[in-house]
Amino acid sequence: MRPLDPRLLHHARAIRGLLVGSVVLGVLGVAATITQAVLLAELLVRTVLEGADLAALTRPIVLLGAVVVVRAGLGWAAEELARRSAHVVTAQLRRALLVHALALGPRWSGRQRRGELAVLATAGVDALEPYAARYLPTLVLAAVVPPLVVAFLFVEDPLSAVVVLVTLPLVPLFMALVGWHTQRRTAQRYRSLELLSGHFLDVVAGLPTLKVFGRARAQAEAVRRTTSEYRRTTMVTLRVAFLSSLVLELVATLSVALVAVSVGLRLVDGALDLRTGLAVLVVVGEAYLPLRAVGAQFHASTDGLTAAERVFAVLETPVPVAGARTDVPSPALAPLVLDGVRVRYSDNATNDDDRDALACPDVVVRPGRVTVVLAPSGAGKSTLLLVLAGLLRPDDGTVTVGGVDLADVDPAVWRARTGYLGQPPRLVAGTVRENVVLGTPGATDAQVWSALRLADAQDVVTTLDQEVGEGGALFSAGQRQRIALARALLRDAELLLLDEPTSALDADTERRVLAGIAEHARGRTVVIASHRAAVLAIADDVLDLTVGLAPVRGLAVVR
Repeated sequence: MRPLDPRLLHHARAIRGLLVGSVVLGVLGVAATITQAVLLAELLVRTVLEGADLAALTRPIVLLGAVVVVRAGLGWAAEELARRSAHVVTAQLRRALLVHALALGPRWSGRQRRGELAVLATAGVDALEPYAARYLPTLVLAAVVPPLVVAFLFVEDPLSAVVVLVTLPLVPLFMALVGWHTQRRTAQRYRSLELLSGHFLDVVAGLPTLKVFGRARAQAEAVRRTTSEYRRTTMVTLRVAFLSSLVLELVATLSVALVAVSVGLRLVDGALDLRTGLAVLVVVGEAYLPLRAVGAQFHASTDGLTAAERVFAVLETPVPVAGARTDVPSPALAPLVLDGVRVRYSDNATNDDDRDALACPDVVVRPGRVTVVLAPSGAGKSTLLLVLAGLLRPDDGTVTVGGVDLADVDPAVWRARTGYLGQPPRLVAGTVRENVVLGTPGATDAQVWSALRLADAQDVVTTLDQEVGEGGALFSAGQRQRIALARALLRDAELLLLDEPTSALDADTERRVLAGIAEHARGRTVVIASHRAAVLAIADDVLDLTVGLAPVRGLAVVR
């Protein structure tokens, strides 16, 4: 485990300011420490040996007080710099992680466990704060302070400087030996935390089903076993941390004692004057202090460093190459042509890339019409909508709009023209307004109510400030579906992609919702994936992914 991973400098630029500031404050701190030691030695010598009175000592006392205040100010500045920088570092890294995960798309995220990703983006990144706030500044001090202290000792007392040079490497040597062992233990502990979080999230999400089938107690026992394993690995890590701290303290203490014995013997022998001996004794401990602090803070930072490795693994995952064209024709005016589109599953665990998530025959989606996609469950209806939305790139074949390959189009430009409702619908904790305007932040209340009316959701919403709860828990499945549909309709997109928009609705509500979709569809291209026969009432074209009956390029049965 490297003390400073260069990748942090790239993904969290605030680290650079923290390092530069820590170097400057460290140098100033060493200068203040040496000045304080010299002034303190001077005061003691003039008081004990020379018998100077208070009037004669006024100036050194004032200077010493000023140096103490300066040291306190430098310490406060270092703490404040570290605290603020650590907050910015974690924010920058979390943002980079989320942006990159979004850029990787649904194919990559579908292979990840939600619980592990949630831990990585929250507790994992937060664990970097002690690393940035305490470990890195201490590491900088460990690189800056000892050389300056040794240089001062060489000027004042070369023998003490030699002793420090010989014993000083023992501290990082023992620290490295302990660190290798701690890294392995911390990786095990973090892995246990990921498993515990992922398992707990799955259990909570499926709790009603577990209760119905009488499996809740068994899952509770599984969570208990995972928790016990996490507790055990945590205690092992803490035991190693305490023992290693003892070793580092012992090495540093014995090293300082060697210098103290040498200085004491030479003071008795008269080979060293008291002023120099006192200054050396006051300063010599500062050479070991930063290294001891690095050892103490290392264990507090290992969680963050382990999580950072996982974060970098995500950030270094190659993002599919995106197009750059912005002159894309309007999908409401130009046809969408799917030519030999095929999407395969990608299972890293089994290396099985032969299963097709979608094998779409050649088809032309005509502009300004409502196309309903019919197929059995698992035939690729949802995958087809992801491909049309530009969220998933096909392994084979092309999707063109007005002759322009969708792979060459800037994703942001294409998505600005696209409205999408996935399955199941997703709501975030907040108000109805916040959920509906999620893709259209500048929408007015009148526009929001209009979208809710089209989605037949105006009767289930009493006020736009009504809370929806975590994941829409305060609404039924059908109500969540209509609120999410209102969000897609509010986009006023030229291409509207709806995945099972009425699957949770009764027949009467479904009829009203379909009427709203038909009203909204005028002048737009709408593609609806559904297995409900009622949706055919608003269809202009019907696309069957399994039959392939069509007079034009494969499969488009005109109603």
